[in-house]
Amino acid sequence: MSATTTLSPKAVIFDAYGTLFDVHSVIAAAEQIFPGRGDALSQLWRQKQIEYTQLRTLADAGKGTAHYRPFWDITLDALRFSAKKLQLTLGRSAEKRLMDEYACLSAFPDAVPALRQLRDGVSPVKPDSRIATPASTATGTKAAAKAAAASTALPGAATIAAAPAKAAARAAGGTRPGLAILSNGNPQMLDVAVKSAGMSGLFDHVLSVDAVRAYKPAPAAYALGTQAFGAQAAEIVFVSSNGWDVAGATWFGFTTFWLNRQSAPLEELGVTPHGTGAGMSELLDFLDTLACAGRSVHVARSATANRGRRGGGT
Repeated sequence: MSATTTLSPKAVIFDAYGTLFDVHSVIAAAEQIFPGRGDALSQLWRQKQIEYTQLRTLADAGKGTAHYRPFWDITLDALRFSAKKLQLTLGRSAEKRLMDEYACLSAFPDAVPALRQLRDGVSPVKPDSRIATPASTATGTKAAAKAAAASTALPGAATIAAAPAKAAARAAGGTRPGLAILSNGNPQMLDVAVKSAGMSGLFDHVLSVDAVRAYKPAPAAYALGTQAFGAQAAEIVFVSSNGWDVAGATWFGFTTFWLNRQSAPLEELGVTPHGTGAGMSELLDFLDTLACAGRSVHVARSATANRGRRGGGT
């Protein structure tokens, strides 16, 4: 663990598209409209969407926000270009169907269960841990069990769903890190996406770069996170599945976790995330490691202070 990482994060901030929401869940609809071309359309659509956000922000660097357009508009532009590039006839009905699909993307199966654990304050311990639950935490235990029961309805959520049964409920009066989304999506898109994915009420903040009219990795976009929580960048864990996003967030100063869902190679940008994993269970382990390290530092500092007080009294 890097010396610059936070030992007890004040907040965990998630990218949305590709991290919590599966941008390629549109493939099924695309395949019905364009048999045999659905995957190619989805891949190019995503590539151009990201490219257009970065080009528009680069064009505005130091010159205002004249080239900014909302993420929904950019998503539509990217779809239209991709269809032309692949020589696909995109009629109005097909365009509307694909954009409607993008508005209500599927959540990754491990996303909601993990977010519920973090929201409910359940300790994200490793699967082989055995911790007795004190009687005073009965209320927290019931909340964790309820979250676990709900999570089992989601396919692929077994790893996350098993953790609450093996973890201690949060201690009475304990605190949890704040939770937020920080996304390129404009507010209307994010509102629909969060609701359709069953994530309502799980976040303290849903932050859109639309507020600063500059897309990630612009520093002004990442600064929305530090401003929302009144924290230093290193005190916040930023989570993204996009390698370029993690690089930008690390440069900004966040403690970063790369949720490498696609098993992609590390970007050749001379920067490394503080943690990496293929799914949300690895993120929970990473956060647990930070929390344990923070408790150890606190105990060590307290012991040193106590020794100093005893020494001063002799």
